Amino acid sequence: MKILVAKMSSLGDLFHPLPAVHCLKMGLRADIHWVANEEYAELVSTFTDVDRVIAFPRRHFMSGAARFLGELRRERYDMLVDFQGLLKSAMVLRAARGGLRIGPSFSREGARFLYDKVAGRVNKERHAVEENMDVVRMLGLPLLDACFPIALPPPVLSDAAPRVGLVVASRWPTKNWPEEYFGAVAAGLKKLCGATVYVIGGAGDAGVAARVIEAARVPVVDLTGRLTLVQMAGVLAELDLLIANDSGPVHAAAAVGTQALVLFGPTDPMRTGPYGDRHRMLTSGDDCSPCFSRSCMRGDIRCMKSIAPDRVIEAAAQMISARRDRPVEVTQSPA
Repeated sequence: MKILVAKMSSLGDLFHPLPAVHCLKMGLRADIHWVANEEYAELVSTFTDVDRVIAFPRRHFMSGAARFLGELRRERYDMLVDFQGLLKSAMVLRAARGGLRIGPSFSREGARFLYDKVAGRVNKERHAVEENMDVVRMLGLPLLDACFPIALPPPVLSDAAPRVGLVVASRWPTKNWPEEYFGAVAAGLKKLCGATVYVIGGAGDAGVAARVIEAARVPVVDLTGRLTLVQMAGVLAELDLLIANDSGPVHAAAAVGTQALVLFGPTDPMRTGPYGDRHRMLTSGDDCSPCFSRSCMRGDIRCMKSIAPDRVIEAAAQMISARRDRPVEVTQSPA
């Protein structure tokens, strides 16, 4: 059996279907082909249940459309599953050659009219991983324990433990914790635990990272803009703890078995927090949170500023102290 999966973006969301895809792979003995935006194709190729990645040319669709459609229609699929739930992903599955097309309960933009069946009922009071498992339930397949099979690059970090990563920027200004607070946490964990602190992010986060490092006034390893997405996943797997805003690397960390301490303001930890019981989410408890808005109606982003650095340092120190290795389904790729 051949199954085409559509989950095209974004970074964190790419990890959410992995347990469901694993159930499809095992339950149906299927070859899994996955459509992802071209910037994520290399990362998806490390998902060991995926047999083929088809890169969607999001940035240059007009020039790349013919080649993409040729790749998409090269195979005929027994089943096509949309884990994105948007009109674009539903249209991709419609353009592919195949049989039953299944969409998620959380589909938007009229996408459900392009599916043959919709898996499950709308229920946003659960994690995205559980939402994606609806297709497994609908097909009557065994619900295997959640796992995230990923082949990671060889270890590269040689600094002393405990190793703590900081993700200091996100796409929403309202989700960003103050830079000076991150600096205080870096300094506090260096003093309290002797931690080696890494700042992790894309090239566009370099300015924020520089200000965090300046505020820390202690040695901090700056990895912003220096890692591919695959390399970032490998680095996350070597950390003892990740401290971050609500952002994509949080879900990557959870998938590779690293505990995360996540700071929430405008978004809901139940919906978008890291999956599993190893993690902690801190909120301010302000009555306006969560507002699910990219702009603060109060104008002061109080929900994030009210989370004090001392509170984060204390929680982080507890997590580092209590850390226990647990088996996770992660394999190392050859050097």
